[in-house]
Amino acid sequence: MTEYGIKSPKATIANIGLKNVSAAYWNLTPAELVEETIVLGEGVLTDTGALAIETGEFKGRSPKDRFVVADEKTNDSVWWGDINIKFSPEKFDLLYDKVCAYLTGKEVYVRDSFACADKDFKLNVRVITEFPWQNLFAYNMFLRPTAEEVQTFEPEWTIIAAPGYFADPAKDGTRQHNFSILNFSKKVILIGGTGYTGEIKKGIFSVLNYILPHERNVLSMHCSANIGKSGDAAIFFGLSGTGKTTLSADPNRKLIGDDEHGWDTKGIFNFEGGCYAKCVDLTQEKEPQIFDAIKFGSLLENIEFYEGTTTVDFANISKTENTRVSYPLSFINNSVEPSVGGVPKNIFFLTCDAFGVLPPISKLSKGQAMYHFISGYTAKVAGTEVGVTEPQTTFSACFGKAFLPLHPTKYAELLGKKIHENQVNVWLVNTGWVGGSYGVGERIKLRYTRALITAALNGTYDGVAFESHPVFGISIPATCPEVPTELLNPRNAWKDKDAYDNKANQLAESFVKNFAQYASAANEEILSAAPKVVVGA
Repeated sequence: MTEYGIKSPKATIANIGLKNVSAAYWNLTPAELVEETIVLGEGVLTDTGALAIETGEFKGRSPKDRFVVADEKTNDSVWWGDINIKFSPEKFDLLYDKVCAYLTGKEVYVRDSFACADKDFKLNVRVITEFPWQNLFAYNMFLRPTAEEVQTFEPEWTIIAAPGYFADPAKDGTRQHNFSILNFSKKVILIGGTGYTGEIKKGIFSVLNYILPHERNVLSMHCSANIGKSGDAAIFFGLSGTGKTTLSADPNRKLIGDDEHGWDTKGIFNFEGGCYAKCVDLTQEKEPQIFDAIKFGSLLENIEFYEGTTTVDFANISKTENTRVSYPLSFINNSVEPSVGGVPKNIFFLTCDAFGVLPPISKLSKGQAMYHFISGYTAKVAGTEVGVTEPQTTFSACFGKAFLPLHPTKYAELLGKKIHENQVNVWLVNTGWVGGSYGVGERIKLRYTRALITAALNGTYDGVAFESHPVFGISIPATCPEVPTELLNPRNAWKDKDAYDNKANQLAESFVKNFAQYASAANEEILSAAPKVVVGA
C-alpha cells in the first residue's frame, strides 16, 4: 500500500482494515481532487469552473436504508422505528469487513476534517471515499483543519463511503443493496451502494443529533442562521419549499450557516464548513449568493447542460429535481468566520401553508413553540410531486425527523428551556397562501414576508397590539410596516368566512392527529398548546 499527501505522523488506514488498498491519497487539495476526477472520467468542468458529476443510481437520500446499530449504548436511548431502524452488531462487523475487502487493490481518498465551529464541541471526522469527488464534497462541507492541526489529528469518528459495493440483503441484513449504517459504539458510519454525497453529510448530522443533546445537553437544530450588525442572531427552521435559504440570506445580515447548528449556553454554532444548496430553477436574480458561489471548487450534482455547451441548464430536471451544489461557506461573501453567533433573539418557524389558514406572521408562547417544533408543519401543493392534485399536509418532527436518533420531545424540551432562559421571541411565518387555499387565494409576496421578518428582527412589534387566533391560539399583530393590514389576520383576507372557519378546523384536526404519535412523551405545557377544534364550525 502506498500513502500520499499531508497526514498526521501517526496516521494510517491499515489499522481500520484497509491495509490492502493500492494507494491512499490524504487531504488532497480541491484542485488535485478535481484533476483526479476528470482524469478518471468521473466529471467535467462547467463554464464557471465548477466540477459537475453524477451520483449514479441514487440522486437523493434513501431513508429506508438508513440503520443504527442496536447495542448496549443505543438500545435504551435511540428512538427506534421507521426513522432509526435496528441493525445487529454482528451483521455490522461482517458488512464492515466485506466493504474493506471490496476496497482491496483500489485507490482511496482520505480527508481529515472537523464538525462544529465551537471548539468546545469540535468533532474530529476522518472521511475515506472510493471516488475523489466524494472527497471534494467532504472538503467543502466539513470544517477544514490547518496543516498544523492535521499533524496532530486523531479521528473520533470515521466514515467509509464505497458506492461500488453492493450488499446482499439476504446475507447482510440490509433492505436492498445500498445502506448507510451508524455505529455509535465503534464511532463508524458505513456507506455503500450509493454515491449520493448527502448520505455523508447527514450521517454526521445524525451523530451530532445524538451526542449533543444526549451527552452534552446542547440543542442540535436543522436550521439556517444569520446575525445582524449589532450581533443579534436569528435562526430559521423550515422544510423544503418554505423559504429557509432565501429568507436567511439577508444582505443586511451575515450568514452563520444554512442547514445545521447547535445551541449551547454561549450561543449558536454551525456544524459545517460549507453549503449544500438545491439548484432547481436557480438564477442569479433569485439566489445571487448561491449562483455566484458556483465556481472552481464547487461540486455540482446531477445537473444538465444546454446542448453543445458546458453551461448549466438549472431548469432541466430530467435526471432529478434534487440537483445540488456544495461549496465552502467562504464562497458566500457575507458569511461569518468562524461561523458562530450569540444567543438568538428571534426564532422563525417557516411554513408554506397552502390552505391559507395560518397568519403571515404570528407570535408563539413557549408551549406553542414546543408544540409547533415537534409538529414541523408545511404543505405540498399540486404539481410538486406526482399524484399530488390538491394541497397535502406534511409534518416532520423538529423540521428534520429523518435525522433524529432521539425522541422529538427531547429536542423540544431543550428548545423550550432555552426560550425560557433567554427570553427568545418565537415567530410562526406562513410563506404560503393568503385569501384562500391554493387555487383560490394567492401566495403571499416575498417582499411582504421579508418586511414581516424585518419587523420582528427590529423589535417593531413591541408596541403593537396582538389578537389571538380562535383555533390555533397564536398571537397575530395588528399592523406591520409595508404590509397590507387586511392580510395579517387570515380570516379577514377570505371572502367566505365560513369556508375559512371550516378549513381552519380541518387543519387543526390534522395537527392533532399527527401529534397523537408523540403525545404520550410530551409534557402538559406542550399538550395544552394544541389547536382547539371548534365543534360545529
